[in-house]
Amino acid sequence: MKALVCESWRDFDDLELKDVPPPPMRPRGVRIRVEAVGVSFAVQLVVAGKYQRKPPLPFSPGTEIVGTVIEAAPDAEAPPVGTRVFAVLDWGGMAEEAIADDIHVMPLPDGLPAAAAVALPISYPTAAAALLWRGRLAAGQTVLVQGAGGGVGLAALEVARAAGAGVIARAGLAKHPMLAARGATAVLDSAQPFRAAVAEITQGRGVDLVVDTLGGEAFDEGLRCLAEGGTLLTLGYAAGSIPQLGVNLLLLKNIGVAGLNWGTYIGWSPGDNRQAHAPRVRALWQQLLDWWIDEKLRPELHAALPLENFREAMALVRGRGVTGRVVLCPGGLPPG
Repeated sequence: MKALVCESWRDFDDLELKDVPPPPMRPRGVRIRVEAVGVSFAVQLVVAGKYQRKPPLPFSPGTEIVGTVIEAAPDAEAPPVGTRVFAVLDWGGMAEEAIADDIHVMPLPDGLPAAAAVALPISYPTAAAALLWRGRLAAGQTVLVQGAGGGVGLAALEVARAAGAGVIARAGLAKHPMLAARGATAVLDSAQPFRAAVAEITQGRGVDLVVDTLGGEAFDEGLRCLAEGGTLLTLGYAAGSIPQLGVNLLLLKNIGVAGLNWGTYIGWSPGDNRQAHAPRVRALWQQLLDWWIDEKLRPELHAALPLENFREAMALVRGRGVTGRVVLCPGGLPPG
């Protein structure tokens, strides 16, 4: 089969497309013919050896896939062969076939576009777990979403709206019409200071939750946009710098900061508690599917490219002009 192969820690563009044997079946494994695999900033950290988890060399990167079940281990509780599914992997997705744990494979209902569903294994549940589990989001609250045009940011906007909250979204000007169409109460220019604008929109109260995927100055200013009792949810540092927190501000404003590492729930943290977290994870995935079926969510596909165009795909991600997700398609491009 064709696969992107990382044989030593390197830049993503230095990966090689090779013919390799299909991955061996393992207990409770499900073999999936990969139709689409997500491309993200994190992938380039993994292949450079700079991510918190280092796969054994050599390996194929890629952790979020959509495809069709073609085989299952005898002890696996898996959908029938031929079922279209989405799945989260430890690695191995940038290949024509991949093996997933049965607990991390979910059937994809008919009528939902497969390539866009790449956002379901990681991007949408990251946003949903942050808002619902860590932020305890309630209907009627107001959420400020930083980086709202990116994969997790757009998911946070839609999840918050699905849960009955209002959303103030920050993104570049080119993405404003799309964010307004997705239900943002207000859309702010990410190139401009925003504290005063948030205060005006909320009539001086502030927001209940901030979803921060940026870090840097956006983190510091976002803290000051919180209402009394509010929480900033820190999910990433796309702006390039990890903020340093003066905890006296939390005391003075009666606010909090909470982190969300989705990897904890899918076995990517020390201890690997994926089996213990599986019921909660699968329930959240099902909630997201239900919202998508009800048209409360609409995962956005920015571009789908053949596997051999992996450098072009990463260039799109690095360019920061992406709305939604970029995917590679090992088995050929989807219709349309």
